[in-house]
Amino acid sequence: MSAPSATRTRRVPTWATAFGPQIVAGLVLGVVFGLIARSMPDAADGNENWLVGTLSTIGSSYVKLLTVAVIPLVFTAIVSSIANLREVTNAARLAIQTLWWFAITAFIAVIIGIVIGLVAQPGSRTSAGADSAGDPSSVGSWWSFLTGLVPNNFLALGAKTTVAESGTATTSLSFNILQLLVIAAAIGIAALKVGKKAEPFLAFNASLLAIVQKVLWWIIRLAPIGTAALIGNAVATYGWDAIGSLGVFTVSIYVGLAVVFFVIYPVIVRAHGLSVRNFYSGVWPATQLGFVSRSSIGTLPLTERVTERNLGVPREYASFAVPLGATTKMDGCAAIYPAIAALFVAQFYGIDLTITDYLLIIVVSVIGSAATAGTTGATVMLTLTLSTLGLPLAGVGLLLAVEPIVDMGRTAVNVTGQALVPTIVAKREGILDLERYNAPRNGDPFVDEEAEVKLAR
Repeated sequence: MSAPSATRTRRVPTWATAFGPQIVAGLVLGVVFGLIARSMPDAADGNENWLVGTLSTIGSSYVKLLTVAVIPLVFTAIVSSIANLREVTNAARLAIQTLWWFAITAFIAVIIGIVIGLVAQPGSRTSAGADSAGDPSSVGSWWSFLTGLVPNNFLALGAKTTVAESGTATTSLSFNILQLLVIAAAIGIAALKVGKKAEPFLAFNASLLAIVQKVLWWIIRLAPIGTAALIGNAVATYGWDAIGSLGVFTVSIYVGLAVVFFVIYPVIVRAHGLSVRNFYSGVWPATQLGFVSRSSIGTLPLTERVTERNLGVPREYASFAVPLGATTKMDGCAAIYPAIAALFVAQFYGIDLTITDYLLIIVVSVIGSAATAGTTGATVMLTLTLSTLGLPLAGVGLLLAVEPIVDMGRTAVNVTGQALVPTIVAKREGILDLERYNAPRNGDPFVDEEAEVKLAR
């Protein structure tokens, strides 16, 4: 009896199933869909054509999916991270080192932003007219920032009611991430002080965190589809028209982001004896998702996972440093952008800044970055900077046309910096898993721990 013939099965190449290439494919398809949608005529009733509407609906739905899980994620992650600090030696030292390096990198980033703003003179070279300016919809101030730390209620929940011209009232609910961070930190610290009586609560919180993260992995798995829709909608909606009048400003922002991303971060990594290539290959999935989602909080679960799994930062420390960074570590939104934008506004209105003004920009960027709260809140940070300098807040309206375009790059840099600081602090403290950091990037950031153990066997 002859042996059965072996059947050959074709395997899908690894690059085709990996998360990174899928995101790149989504970016390419998004640009293609966006160009097609932009070339299509509007609907007969004057509204956007069906393709633009489809891209907009899919993209906004994906962002909603990301943000709906943010609230339980932030709360459980912060409580769990504070509880996990019990297992870390010199927890207070790690926390101080983390905040210190947050400040150092923000200081470097804002200096770069000021230099580029002075050299490029974006406000003197714009073709936008003064009639393009308008009052910003949200304004930041030091007093509102400080009072905003005090929670309005246990859930940090806020409600806003708008009345349309027809008289119809619509109420929308929103969460204040910064207030939620304060609540979670207070509960986490209190649980540690209570001791054994709080163990059931901490166990429940850890279980809930694992469940929320699992749901978020499923949502993030849809990122290639969300990427194609978000990029496609951006291309169809804005194209090159929005960049036209603010071209120098847009290029200046991206030059500043590129200097931090491709020069400053690699220098810091190399100065700590780490491989630059391994750092970027490890953090790249989170950087890509940050670029598309434009939300550090929405990218938080993936940032934390690659920081632990690819970069070798201990989970007990990463679960504290990464959520903290997602709410306060904003080199793009809170350092480079407000520095260049403040100089843009001053140049546009012909206002000369003094050395004191430049020092104030640095102070606001280093200290006030928590005001961005991990969302697409760079406008709040900019108004905080402008009000501190006494510059016209109406200048913010000039920049709204390119806000979505520059926000993608800003968030990508934010997310990368949020993984960088825990990595170098862990290296400085001797707790970085160098074997994992230097390991080949063959794994999938979504593979479960149990699956990894089976694969290793």
